[in-house]
Amino acid sequence: VCSSDLTVQLPDDLARQPNPARAALEAFAIEGYRSGAFSAFRTRQLLGFETRSELDGFLKRHEVWDHAYSVEDLEKDRAGFERQA
Repeated sequence: VCSSDLTVQLPDDLARQPNPARAALEAFAIEGYRSGAFSAFRTRQLLGFETRSELDGFLKRHEVWDHAYSVEDLEKDRAGFERQA
């Protein structure tokens, strides 16, 4: 898996939050998932969740309902499970 660093300049009020890096990552993941740019599998990876139920709980807490679990999501999850086995 290839990874990259990203530097983001935050306004002072946002930077003073308890964990601004995590808050920015979560906002990025939520928007990517809502827009359909990220599958459920990719969103789970980005946020570091081990299971789909962790992601579902996170999305529910953030009131994200508009991205249905697709056949593509199922295939990516299945492929991910096979790589882990």
